[in-house]
Order: sequence, then C-alpha cells, then structure tokens
Amino acid sequence: MASYFPQEIIESIAHLADHKHRKLIERALGVLLRISEESIERLDWKILTATLEDLEKGFQGFHPYRHTRKISIFGSARIACNTPEYQMAVKFAHCVTQLGFMVITGAGGGIMQAGNEGAGRDNSFGLNIQLPYEQSANKAIYGDEKLINFKYFFSRKLFFLRESDAIALFPGGFGTQDEAFETLTLCQTGKYGPAPLVLIDKPGGDYWHTWNQYICQHLVARGLVGEDDASCYTITDSLDVACNTICDFYRVYHSSRYVKDRFVMRLNCELSNAFVAKLNDEFSDILKGGTIEKTTALPEERDDETKDLPRLIFYFNPKKSGRLYQMIDKVNRSGTMSQKQEHPEKK
Repeated sequence: MASYFPQEIIESIAHLADHKHRKLIERALGVLLRISEESIERLDWKILTATLEDLEKGFQGFHPYRHTRKISIFGSARIACNTPEYQMAVKFAHCVTQLGFMVITGAGGGIMQAGNEGAGRDNSFGLNIQLPYEQSANKAIYGDEKLINFKYFFSRKLFFLRESDAIALFPGGFGTQDEAFETLTLCQTGKYGPAPLVLIDKPGGDYWHTWNQYICQHLVARGLVGEDDASCYTITDSLDVACNTICDFYRVYHSSRYVKDRFVMRLNCELSNAFVAKLNDEFSDILKGGTIEKTTALPEERDDETKDLPRLIFYFNPKKSGRLYQMIDKVNRSGTMSQKQEHPEKK
C-alpha cells in the first residue's frame, strides 16, 4: 500500500476503526472501489473528483455556522443598484440579519450583491460558480472566508437549499425562474423543507403576481399541480410581511424529519391535547393512516441535538405538501407560546 498511497491516507485508514461515522465512510470508500473496477473514462473520474472537492468545500465552509439559521436570496444579476428591487433586497437582507439569520447569495452582482451588502460580511455567504467567462465575486463578499467557489451548478444548488431555512426570491431571469421552480418541486416532493418561500417584489410591483397568474391559469386549472400547493409560497411587496412570514414560520414549528416511515415534527413548545385533537379533525386528509400524536424524542433520535423538544408524529401522505404547510401555519398560530424566545431562529 505504501508504494501507491500517500502516508496521510494510510494513516487515516488505520484510524478508521475508531471513527464514529466508520460505517458511512466504509460505504463511501466502497463506492469508489467498485467504480475503480469498472471501465469508466478519465473524464468520469474528473467529474467524480471535482464533485467531491465541491462537497468538501461546502461542508467545511458551512460547518462553523451550522447552528445559525440562514436564508438564501435569489434574483437577477442584471438589476442595477439604483433600482427599487435592489434597494428592497438590501433592506430585506439587513432586516433578517437583525432577526438572527445569516444570508446566502450566489456571490454575483445585482440582487446577489444587494443581499451581501445588506447583510454585511459577517452575516454573509457567497456561493460563486466557475464559468467559462469568469464570474468574479461582488465587492461585498470578495475575499471573505465564507465565499465558496464551486465548479458545478448542481453541487452549488445543493448547498443553497441544504443550508437554508428559508428562501427569498426577487425578480430575475432564467436562473431565478429555475431556482423558483426547483425549490417548489423539492418542497412539493418533500426533498426540501418544510421551510418558508417568499417571493418579494418592489412596492407596487407585479412580477410575482403575473408569475402566479400563470401558475393558476395553466397549472392549477389543468390539475397539473394541486390547489393547495400555493400554500408553499408567499408573494409580497412589503418588507414587514416578508420578514414576519419567515420569523412566524419558526414561532412554534422548529424542524422535521422522517424516522423510518413516520414524519416527526419538532416544536419549540408543547401543544395542548385539545389543540392536537383539532389538528386531527382538520388535517386527517394528510395522513396515510393513524392519527397525529404528541411524543417526545424517539429512540432513533437519542443523539439528536433537538432531543429535548416536544414533537408531533404521524404517517404523512407526501402528496399533501401544500396541506402540510397549512398545518404548520395553524400550529404557529396556536397561541401557546407565552413569551418570545431569546433567540427563536437558533437551530
């Protein structure tokens, strides 16, 4: 082995038996070894290696800030700094950082620069993409340790959503539309969220309202998406509404996950038995069977950092994503939070 691998790799493998994630590391190494036995091209290896390097940069860049909630801001790189949309994005980014969030942008110009500018360097991430025509990072994030340069769009997109607890979309072109529809698709299929998605325009603007007309007339009307799917997003031209929509989403709701085939919803406070009974009456249609029940952390969650939070547990029908957002809204309006937490956005 010494003649083929650097000493640090040999030493790392030797210590693998004591690693707490040993089984997952062995699984990843097994994939690489199986691929090495197949007849794949050099280009395939370059793609695989560059993808792993992208993931490494993303994991390392975000890890120190993993307990702080973040918002990804999407929008056009072509919007000038003297426009109402740009100024709205600056104000929004500044506002949410005052509420305890950090901001993630694509590190380019336009709305991306506005987001980093409003948030300030200390509260900003920039996920830059290497293009044939080089995209240099905007001046608000350039040179910061939280500027991460990705080779591939798909790995960059992974971190936009993986690290975000909310998405804010401002007017934009093909890229922004792609980000809007991909986020909605992942919300609808349960691959992202639940998390608030806010579509923000300048005061009096109709960009997102016109977009929503298309959704209603051509998708909802033909049954191509569910009528309740519109509950996954909020359209506004008000800074207060945009910020409150995001904060209110985490008022009682904290986060969620699947444990085997059961959907576990973590809460910032316990709900009353009477309120849970009302949830069962109103949202029985989102269940594949059984009822919505109160619980503490399950045995599978014994190492979870949220193990002390109360929970709801149920067998969720994943085709009812829009209704799930409606249920979360109901939970957040339950009025059971007697006082504001010191830092409700803290993960």
